[in-house]
Amino acid sequence: MIAWFLLALYLVSLFICLPKIFAKAGVPAWKGLVPFLNLWEWNRILGKPWYWVILLLAPGVNLLMLIIYNVNTSIAFGKRTLKDHLIMVLVPWVELSNLAFNAKYKWVGPIPVGSHKRNMFGQWGDAILFAVIVATAFRTFTFEAFTIPTESMEKSLLVGDYLFVSKLSYGPRLPMTPVTFPFTHHTLPMSQNTPSFTNWFELPYMRLPGFGKPQRGDAVVFNFPEGDTVVANYQNMSYYQLARMCGRDNLLRRERVVFTMADGRQGSAPTGGILIRPVDKQENYIKRCVGVAGDTIQVIEGVVNINGTPEPLVNTGQYQYNFQIKDSFNKKILKDQYDITTTDVVEEGATANIPLTVENAEALKKFGNVISMEREDKPKGYYGAKDNWPIFPNDPRFDWSEDNFGPLWVPKAGATLKLTAENLPLYRRAITVYEGNQLEVKNGGIWINGQQTDSYTFKQDYYWMMGDNRHRSQDARFWGFVPFDHVVGKAVLVWLTADPEKGGFPGGIRWKRLFSRVR
Repeated sequence: MIAWFLLALYLVSLFICLPKIFAKAGVPAWKGLVPFLNLWEWNRILGKPWYWVILLLAPGVNLLMLIIYNVNTSIAFGKRTLKDHLIMVLVPWVELSNLAFNAKYKWVGPIPVGSHKRNMFGQWGDAILFAVIVATAFRTFTFEAFTIPTESMEKSLLVGDYLFVSKLSYGPRLPMTPVTFPFTHHTLPMSQNTPSFTNWFELPYMRLPGFGKPQRGDAVVFNFPEGDTVVANYQNMSYYQLARMCGRDNLLRRERVVFTMADGRQGSAPTGGILIRPVDKQENYIKRCVGVAGDTIQVIEGVVNINGTPEPLVNTGQYQYNFQIKDSFNKKILKDQYDITTTDVVEEGATANIPLTVENAEALKKFGNVISMEREDKPKGYYGAKDNWPIFPNDPRFDWSEDNFGPLWVPKAGATLKLTAENLPLYRRAITVYEGNQLEVKNGGIWINGQQTDSYTFKQDYYWMMGDNRHRSQDARFWGFVPFDHVVGKAVLVWLTADPEKGGFPGGIRWKRLFSRVR
């Protein structure tokens, strides 16, 4: 609230001060009162290229541009020390008024580009700053680079793939936390836990028009829905699953995570603290969209069914297969001939399990060391309560597994759902966390925002995202729906890729995948 007040105060002071500043610069004062014209004239008298005005109007980027214009206005009034610039950055509403209404300050004009009065630092500083702004605008509104960090999408997308993600496909989402260190996501460089952003000033969710919405089959990048709260030393795990395993109080009140090891003994490790992240700073995930708003999802023996129709896994997708073997697999042969990642082959005695495409599974089934092979299929009730219900909705009333799940309806904007005690666990987080409502169950009824009700109308669309590597993917089967306001963009192009098992760059470059479309 304070940040919004200061921003409003700045805009009011700018509107009041620009006519006086224009008059001192020899420009008719009335031009300072006309929206957009005043920005054009401000840009002109500061000697900036005309196309800077475009960036001045770009949401999110414009906050940084206004700081640059303020400092340049100070320079044009002869205030050119570092102290002067800091004062203008920190209290612009005060300093602009001082320059506009104090008669002792005269307009002397900007320092011309290439002038001997402009030192090398100033010239390079302007060039670098403008390059940062342009690059920020490009990655905010058009395309952003993204790296595949895990094996959850193999063999469709591989660890070591570098992608371009199109923000235009679903509409660029405007920055919600615009005050951030350039070219970072949520953590400062050379830091493990230090946030690269500040949330003292946040903007509401807004999205510009795009070419459409996520469709079934799209490879979608989105902010991890359960990434609003993070245990610093366990950032690759869901805080909520950790809380179910260790107890929420243990995470919030203690400095260590208490866990039970395979042999039954208890151990502990430091948490590193609890981190809170706004939507646009939550971890980026990439998965396949298998269900859109309004669909009914069901997984039967590993096969996804959409509205009752089976949707087979893509050819490049993988299931996990369990083997009975006479002796170990030759991992070099598996890698060289079948491109099976060495770390994917997990062997223990006379058994092995490996995630494989259907084609590779048929090939390995014929190996001489293989006694039997069976695709993994965890039945309903597989987990019970022993692992704190890891499958969505993480409630003991639902006995679903990764391979036998649902049926489950995916919420759609404008659709009204009849709420019952039975289906409430499925939609509680969407209603409360993603749509910002207060929900209570009391006196045998459901209360939303203080009103007793038996139905709810959803405000936005939701999606069901799953990894193509079906048994090595933490996806919607574990944490539920992806709201549209969490969607970042569509993966469209692999522009660079290297196999980390072959040393990465340059020796491990996968030449055939360069500049290939994401399918």
